Amino acid sequence: MEIVPVNARVHLIISGRVQGVYFRASTVQQARQLQISGWVMNCRDGSVEVVAEGPREKLDELIAWCRRGPPGARVMNVAVIWADAENDFHSFSIQR
Repeated sequence: MEIVPVNARVHLIISGRVQGVYFRASTVQQARQLQISGWVMNCRDGSVEVVAEGPREKLDELIAWCRRGPPGARVMNVAVIWADAENDFHSFSIQR
């Protein structure tokens, strides 16, 4: 029987109309509701990057939310990269 880690890390790149629509602030609210730690930031190419850690099912919920985004967003793609949790976050914040 394989042992599945309790927490995981996910790295997301969200593209589309995702800047200037409160995507980062809304992501922070969503992540905090889900009790996920990590960060979100705008990228120079117009995408939004997220690194988050927490229980896999909660991360799946965050990914599902990122595929929709806040009102005004038009998400075209969400690239998802899974990794093992590194446990180096204590909250969820906006990086600049």
